[in-house]
Amino acid sequence: MKKTSLLIIISLIVSAAAFAQESRYFDAPFGGGGGFTPGLIFPNLDPLNKVLPGDFPRLTGKAVFTTGGAGFFYIGLIKFLRVGGGGFGGSTSEIVESPTDNYRREVRYSIGGGGLTLEYTIPFVRNFGISVGAMIGGGGIKAEIYKNKGEFSWNDLTGEFGSPPSQTDDVSRTISGSYWLITPMINFDIPVYRFVSIRVGGGYQLSLGESWKIENDQELKDVPSDFNGNSFFIQTGIFLGFFAF
Repeated sequence: MKKTSLLIIISLIVSAAAFAQESRYFDAPFGGGGGFTPGLIFPNLDPLNKVLPGDFPRLTGKAVFTTGGAGFFYIGLIKFLRVGGGGFGGSTSEIVESPTDNYRREVRYSIGGGGLTLEYTIPFVRNFGISVGAMIGGGGIKAEIYKNKGEFSWNDLTGEFGSPPSQTDDVSRTISGSYWLITPMINFDIPVYRFVSIRVGGGYQLSLGESWKIENDQELKDVPSDFNGNSFFIQTGIFLGFFAF
């Protein structure tokens, strides 16, 4: 699926570039802008769910709502090529409270990233922009697992580090991963006014070279290979600037 998506994006870019070399009917678009870009990303959460005990909640089938920003401008020297940047982030969580032992169990998952964007606007569409390209940058994942009764005191905390330490069933784990990302994407930018444009788009995020840490920045080994940043995403947005397609 990842290879197919990447090949489709590359084919579109090559085809559009070839058409632009032959076409003499249209001038290069110009302008640029920036704005707010909410979206949805669909990570694989199964590896995280599998390690959770049976009394913990699951994040099965969770799409993560993200917010962020992006901007671009046409560089002019290369027809129909626009350069920009963007970033996003979002999180989701589930909580259960057990009446049998009064413990509160919570699982949180966060994902984010950002980088440089390179896009090619297909030249034979004039009333709105269809751009294919990619984001190149970095991103990260954080998973947090908690079990406690929701009540803490300073004496309880100091007791845990005493000698002998006080006994507790509380759990607190924070796992974080960082990686490089390459994100093939396609965006539709629809101008509703000369200075306002609406965006709808999507793509697939490819993560490379994951590095994992746990607790106080200690290395975490043997993380399942399918627990990564590879994810389909849907992006929307509203942009302010000057647009001419």
